[in-house]
Amino acid sequence: MTVHLDEKVAPIYQEVLRRNPGETEFHQAVREVLECLGPVLVKHPEFSHHSIIERICEPERQIIFRVPWQDDKNQVQINRGFRVEFNSALGPYKGGLRFHPSVYLGIIKFLGFEQIFKNSLTGLPIGGGKGGSDFDPKGKSDDEIMRFCQSFMTELYRHIGEHTDVPAGDIGVGGREIGYMYGQYKRITNRYELGVLTGKGLDWGGSLVRTEATGYGAVFFVQEMLKARGESFDGKTCVVSGSGNVAIYTTEKIHQFGGKVVACSDSNGYIYHEKGIDLDLVQQLKEIERRRIKDYCNYHKDAKYVENGNIWAIPCDVAMPSATQNEINGKDAEMLVKNGCIAVGEGANMPTTPEGVRVFLDAKIAYGPSKAANAGGVATSALEMQQNACRDSWTFEHTEKRLHEIMRNIHDLCYETAEEYGTPGNYVNGANIAGFVKVAKAMVAMGLV
Repeated sequence: MTVHLDEKVAPIYQEVLRRNPGETEFHQAVREVLECLGPVLVKHPEFSHHSIIERICEPERQIIFRVPWQDDKNQVQINRGFRVEFNSALGPYKGGLRFHPSVYLGIIKFLGFEQIFKNSLTGLPIGGGKGGSDFDPKGKSDDEIMRFCQSFMTELYRHIGEHTDVPAGDIGVGGREIGYMYGQYKRITNRYELGVLTGKGLDWGGSLVRTEATGYGAVFFVQEMLKARGESFDGKTCVVSGSGNVAIYTTEKIHQFGGKVVACSDSNGYIYHEKGIDLDLVQQLKEIERRRIKDYCNYHKDAKYVENGNIWAIPCDVAMPSATQNEINGKDAEMLVKNGCIAVGEGANMPTTPEGVRVFLDAKIAYGPSKAANAGGVATSALEMQQNACRDSWTFEHTEKRLHEIMRNIHDLCYETAEEYGTPGNYVNGANIAGFVKVAKAMVAMGLV
């Protein structure tokens, strides 16, 4: 079933398509938000008067630059770097850097556009931005990654700052990469400006819980969705795609809440372990030894590895897509619903196609879209910024409690907004409308900027 855009927003969407040709992920992200905004423009005609939607769909600044670096064979390599500073109505631009060969401008703009509303939902004073490069850190030595990160920051440093734009990590960018980039920033600027990057090491300004935050936050959000339906994670069978940071800590928190994760994956295939995933082993393989998930079966002979398999064919009560965009299509969603799935929480960014989203909404399962469900990562990044600003350091327990409160508030805001606009239980509408309205009101208040 195709959702038709309201007559007020349809021309805006057509203009987005015209001005941004070939950027399919960006088009998808924009359309998903615009589909929800017809009733908002009726209630807030001032948003149309001030052309808020048109302005919010156009980034405030788009930066593209060359990144030359030298590999271990002394060969010069060239990559392309990006930073899209999308919207600063609520605070300095905030959003991660992604290093992956699939990165191009359309991917960065989709992520940055989503980040505007995700950051708005946290209730914290941060705007939306995103960046990255088509550099692939896989198979590179530490020295090669250092040289790339230094070259990348040699250009990026002039566009960022704790009151301007605060990047973090994303796919391909962890503590190692953040460390190399911060070192270069400090070297160039001669400033120990902790708040300019988040995801830092705990010994030099990082925040406890930041590593766990996106995964933990997604589980907190799904826990609230289940609670609203008189359910809980206790005794539930769960499937978590991916085996990186988000997937690992999603699995950890599900286990703490009494659920059982039976499958996880990487780009080559998935493992199924009916007894429950051995999380310590996954962490050893992926975070320390940087091996493929198939090696899990060398240690657990009762586990099954399926090369290039579809993890969503595994029956489960709760599905947590935590790998990448558009990993659940319409057929996958139908299979999940048919197999008894009652809740989906998106740990990755936009992991479900529009057809898949429609299946989940039509089936009336508890569906938590990424801009709400995976906001825990950026929320904890903002908490890291707070600690840096006051030269403070919080305990793990205090920071996790703050994260839990933020995710509960996001859930309640989405739930109440969906009811206010006549679509109870529809967290997609709730998240998009609530995130948009806060940004829109700030833009109206600040005039034509």
